[in-house]
Amino acid sequence: MKHLISMRDIDKDDILRILDEAERMEDILNSKKVSKILEGKILATIFYEPSTRTRLSFETAMKRLGGEVIGFGDVENTSVVKGESLIDTIRVVSNYCDVIVLRHPSEGAARLASEYSSVPIINAGDGSNQHPTQTLLDLYTINREIGRIDNIKVAFVGDLKYGRTVHSLSYALALFEGVELHFISPKELKMPREIIDDLRGKVKIYESDKIGELDVDVVYVTRIQKERFPDLNEYQKVKGSYKIKKEHIENKDLIVMHPLPRVDEIDYGVDKLPQAKYFKQSFYGIPVRMAILKILIEEFERT
Repeated sequence: MKHLISMRDIDKDDILRILDEAERMEDILNSKKVSKILEGKILATIFYEPSTRTRLSFETAMKRLGGEVIGFGDVENTSVVKGESLIDTIRVVSNYCDVIVLRHPSEGAARLASEYSSVPIINAGDGSNQHPTQTLLDLYTINREIGRIDNIKVAFVGDLKYGRTVHSLSYALALFEGVELHFISPKELKMPREIIDDLRGKVKIYESDKIGELDVDVVYVTRIQKERFPDLNEYQKVKGSYKIKKEHIENKDLIVMHPLPRVDEIDYGVDKLPQAKYFKQSFYGIPVRMAILKILIEEFERT
């Protein structure tokens, strides 16, 4: 684990190790104290796209572990506007820090960065491709709230074509036993066929264009992402087409998750139900990212 680029680069043992470490990190976080585990270490956050939860939770994670943070979230104030390439930016910034968190609109950008960085690269999202730290916090949420990851049924609802979170999480869930995946979306936003083909034989797969009864353990809702559509007319056709309401989940033994931000795909009336776990899910991002930072930096120093 020199870098964390894709969920396809790590195995079930790696995942369980991170989740176990995250439980210990949650104890530190809940104490409201600052640890000295990463004292003297520096995290660089390089965000070519907007972010609230991912960037702030990484910064919080590093500071809770005693480290410092540098970086940018607006390329307009950097040498990128002068034409500096991603490769050159990574070469320069990796001399200033001990680990880099990168978000970039282009698929494969994090993998490319890892080839030129002298410190670990953590992929915080590369286009519609992968978002592994979101996946790890999703797995942590499922395990903490349901008590297991094996033998669960998960319904993914909404944008399954461009939603990088559902791509990464589907691959990760396929590493566990007895998992069922239900893909619910308009035909324009179906899970990419190559991902379906990769998953076949590893998990049970069901596809539908209707929300239906939701006889599952987890409902994972995604936003219809306007910024991912090359044709805005296509976006207009599907926006607001799938919305989770109280009547869909009330009195059901399940949890509702969402990577956030929410637009209109979960009714605000759902927020007060015990099944709603998306804000707790966001909180869990901090201990999980604390664990990732600790493991990557410590392993890098041993190599």
